[in-house]
Amino acid sequence: MSGGAPAPGSTTRVEVRRSRRRQRTVSAYREGDTVVVLIPARMTRAEEEHWVAEMLRRLERSETRRRSPARASDAALLARCRELSQRHLGGRAVPRSVRWVPPMRTRWASCTPADRTIRISDRLRDVPAWVLDYVLVHELAHLLVPGHGPDFWELVNVYPRTERAIGYLEGLSAAAGWDVGGDDTGEVAAEDADTGVAACDD
Repeated sequence: MSGGAPAPGSTTRVEVRRSRRRQRTVSAYREGDTVVVLIPARMTRAEEEHWVAEMLRRLERSETRRRSPARASDAALLARCRELSQRHLGGRAVPRSVRWVPPMRTRWASCTPADRTIRISDRLRDVPAWVLDYVLVHELAHLLVPGHGPDFWELVNVYPRTERAIGYLEGLSAAAGWDVGGDDTGEVAAEDADTGVAACDD
């Protein structure tokens, strides 16, 4: 596990870092798509496995408690988009509507720049607030730049947790066996080419 392998019984990648200065405390945090667990150097392999599993549980509980209030309704979702647009995009991205929709087959969300509408998959209702915020910023950026080119990513990367959120979504998709996300091609999905939908494929 010290090399960043998935934890036993989990698809989450874990990197264990041992420290001689650390006597009793164990801590953990996310770094991109990896959970870093800090433990005392003297711990046995069995103790390491116990604490990795325990810290993964604690981290998940902590993140779950921080779910977004935007999950409550479409109105709350729209209000959060307005806040994020103001904070990260200078208020330039103004959606006409933002709504929760049943799970989409291959994406987390979609945006139609022509009528300024955004749709968010119900699969994201229970993710941590910072993950949902990333998806909302991603879709808001599509109101300004329809494709996935450099100009688009320059906008999205203003959101400070972009890389971490992408890693979280990749892990969520893999753990659940969903075929959601994948590589960005910089193109509108073929199935949406006639509607102007810019898909979020992360």
